[in-house]
Amino acid sequence: RSRDRARDRAHGGGGGRVPAGAVRAPLSGPAELPARCVCYGLGRFGRCPAARYQLAFLLLLLDELRVPPARCALFDPAFSAREAAVLRALGLCLLPENEEGKHGVEGSATLFYMVHCGKALYNNLLWSNWSPAALSKLVIIGNSFRGIEERLLSRILERDYSYIAKVLKGVEEVALPSHPRYLDTFNDTSVHWFPLDKLQELSPEVWDCVEEPMYQDCEDLEIIRKGE
Repeated sequence: RSRDRARDRAHGGGGGRVPAGAVRAPLSGPAELPARCVCYGLGRFGRCPAARYQLAFLLLLLDELRVPPARCALFDPAFSAREAAVLRALGLCLLPENEEGKHGVEGSATLFYMVHCGKALYNNLLWSNWSPAALSKLVIIGNSFRGIEERLLSRILERDYSYIAKVLKGVEEVALPSHPRYLDTFNDTSVHWFPLDKLQELSPEVWDCVEEPMYQDCEDLEIIRKGE
């Protein structure tokens, strides 16, 4: 029943649908469809309608991409015990600890569902998969990388979020179609993927630096650290 209600919400209760198929379309052709999913920062869906819509859309995406719920893992330090129980009842998994976004694809095409997450989380994810082979198996649904580039001074982007800055010429991005009912839920949200041929065109020096991000000078971190 919970899944049915989620599906109804994501379809807009008969008033239109946020198209989960919009994620499949840009990945058609040579791209490998995700075989598993990781979701960060979903939020308190027991209290927040926007988080409930995002959860509903996630369930639709799993159906659309034929990813079994058991192959979708979630983490948000804000989840209550009841919310965690609901996610398990839906057949989803919970990550046992805060990875700070540092999750490797381990050779499997993976969808990362990270709607409205902090920039450091995306940067950490890229660092954890910093090679053409790994990044080419990555799909990110989250804040527009183009939007991040436009809003930040280039020196701040390169200093604090260097992996986002370095990969901008190797990423393809398509904005999710807007829907008047979900403007605050999925605004500035895009599907990102990293074609192997584009990554291989980047300068070899791009791949030489593999220093772990520390964010010592970052004033707007937007991430909950492990242990906090």
